[in-house]
Amino acid sequence: MSRPLTVMLVAAEASGDNLGAGLARAIKARVGTNVRFVGVGGPRMAEQGVVSPFDISDLSILGWIEGLRAYGRVKKRVRETVELAVREQPDVAVLIDSWGFTIRVAKGLRAALPDLKIVKYVGPQVWASRPGRAKTLAASVDHLMTLHGFDPPWFETEGLPTTFVGNPSLAIDFSAADGARFRSDNGLGPDQPLLLILPGSRPAEITRMTPVFEQTARRLKADRPDLAIAVVVADTVADEVRGRVAGWPFRTVLVEGEATKRDAMCAATVALATSGTVSTELALAGVPMVIAYRLGGLSFALTRPLMTARHITLFNIAADERIAPEYLQDEATPDALAREVAERLDDPALRADQVARQSAALDLMGRGQPDPSAAAAKVVLNVAGAT
Repeated sequence: MSRPLTVMLVAAEASGDNLGAGLARAIKARVGTNVRFVGVGGPRMAEQGVVSPFDISDLSILGWIEGLRAYGRVKKRVRETVELAVREQPDVAVLIDSWGFTIRVAKGLRAALPDLKIVKYVGPQVWASRPGRAKTLAASVDHLMTLHGFDPPWFETEGLPTTFVGNPSLAIDFSAADGARFRSDNGLGPDQPLLLILPGSRPAEITRMTPVFEQTARRLKADRPDLAIAVVVADTVADEVRGRVAGWPFRTVLVEGEATKRDAMCAATVALATSGTVSTELALAGVPMVIAYRLGGLSFALTRPLMTARHITLFNIAADERIAPEYLQDEATPDALAREVAERLDDPALRADQVARQSAALDLMGRGQPDPSAAAAKVVLNVAGAT
């Protein structure tokens, strides 16, 4: 039997872990059992056979100042990742999202294994800020796979072969999700209003956003005692979320696991979410939402002048309009968020209109296209010379 194809997958946070797991499944579907995976990832990738040499939770870093503080830790993890590649001699390496970490890994791999083919899966958001990163990436990898159709021109002009594969979040199947089951399992009435809070998947997001969301929920509960509250717990920050929510002065349903999360989304009346890929999932589930985000003060001050995008939520960007309200930094106050959520709790017509416009924006993003993970697998195997 020939030597199995060896694919290195590297992800540094929860969203990348999901992308990596989907890619691994799709590669197996194309080549069968004659493939092995090595690399860095979380629990989803571990289920597909990627044994990570370290826990990726300490790599979920937000902002420039946080990045400087974590520089020593990141540098160590980059070195360990490159050493893993040298030991395992993969045929191709796929570096997933997480710009700050993966660009350092790419440069380390180039130096240690100059003949190794390197694919970047999800490019930096150069259309939002720091377009010079496109040139940096082009000098560091062999191919880029993007989630959005508007990405490729930014990188192709720098000479980087780029393939739009689509966003796997758009392919999430909610057909088995059951909002009524979630309500029944948690003792909620069929018509009881339910606010679903999604505080994020990075430690810094939990630290900054959960106090704001708790105060928002307090204000809403004061006027609506019947309002039910549920909080989604990401694997990467589970202990911290549980610990923080345990002190909230009202009953809170903790939502853990992907299947339960989808049930909860289908059950929710309104969602309050930290900005991220979860906004796409909520839109697929038909949930009107309010989006908030905070960086550290100094990191935001450094980042703000470089930001060129008018919106931060993907379907808002695709539609070029503020379909879901967005509150960034000092604007993300409990009073402002409570006001937006309350309007949606109290106005079924407003909810229905937002859901319809969110759905139309998903079509603009490419909903209904062929399986993005399968498209990504085809690109990786082509780059590896395995097809």
